[in-house]
Amino acid sequence: MRFVDEFRDAQLGRVVAGEILAALEPGRHYKVMEVCGGHTHSIYKYGIDDLLPANVELVHGPGCPVCVIPMGRVDDGIAVARNEGVIFTCFGDMLRVPGSEYTLLEAKAQGADVRMVYSPLDALRIARENPDREVVFFAIGFETTAPSTALTLKRAKAEGMTNFTCICNHVTIVPPLRALLESPDLRLDGFIGPGHVCTVVGARPFEFIPSDYGRPVVISGFEPLDILQSILMILRQLGEGRAEVENQYKRVVPQEGNLRALEVMSEVFELRPHFEWRGLGFISQSALRLSAAYSDFDAEERFAGPGVRIADPKACQCGEVLKGVIKPWECKVFGTACTPEHAIGTCMVSPEGACAAYYNYGRYARTKEVV
Repeated sequence: MRFVDEFRDAQLGRVVAGEILAALEPGRHYKVMEVCGGHTHSIYKYGIDDLLPANVELVHGPGCPVCVIPMGRVDDGIAVARNEGVIFTCFGDMLRVPGSEYTLLEAKAQGADVRMVYSPLDALRIARENPDREVVFFAIGFETTAPSTALTLKRAKAEGMTNFTCICNHVTIVPPLRALLESPDLRLDGFIGPGHVCTVVGARPFEFIPSDYGRPVVISGFEPLDILQSILMILRQLGEGRAEVENQYKRVVPQEGNLRALEVMSEVFELRPHFEWRGLGFISQSALRLSAAYSDFDAEERFAGPGVRIADPKACQCGEVLKGVIKPWECKVFGTACTPEHAIGTCMVSPEGACAAYYNYGRYARTKEVV
């Protein structure tokens, strides 16, 4: 295949769906987690779940970087943004993420200089253009976006920039998956691996899942046929009694990952002892912070923030959605008090959030019809 339309061939999709049906063990219920929010949106955008038998259930995981940021970290960012002379920069999907009282967009309306950027290099450009202002970049994302932040900080250091800093919220994918597998209230048969993360880290970090927990992992692309084929590969592993890491996304993901990106990350970042995840609590060594060599660019050292842990609103069940315990429509406020325009939780705000996927593609039904 060479063109994107070929990965969206409906007739071929029905053929793969038939192979999935043939691979099932009669009477068995399968529960497969798609780790990445990008997969969740593809699944519901293209109706992939409607092609699956009723006994193949897809569960949503904690692979949305915006969704896992806790309220306390948002409050820290807002506090920095309100400092006199600060230009606060972030990606657009962070602007409407709720803090305990406000969003960054509301802080901007109240007078804070908050600007949306498309990359950390945009934030560095703003710092060059405003040498008399402090420019702060609110960095988020899994290992997918961490290399771009690292390279930007390397450039800032090479240029001797003194008015550019970063609030590092980069998180790593392996620790939360281990936490989920240790959870007694969630039974999973396999994982659709996060293709974007794996372009950086490769397939090797996920080998602990089959070796320690006996669950198959298939690293998947994001087109409809990618996801269907990945589900089929998982079911075939289960049917044959195998548990391995397989790479369906070979056209993009190398086995060892992007070695240059990993090298830059190891230079600029180091692991935090612990980090709070929305709905998952504190997880050891699950996030990155700036290394000692780049501490001059650490906004958390330059600016004082509240640093307070804030509990989610009682009505919000984003934590349960992120852990795969409930589906978005099972949340009491889904589609009523919580909508993309007036979100209570992050899963409805983020472009990769599971709640946003269900809402945007009309998935309100509590049962599905199999076609």
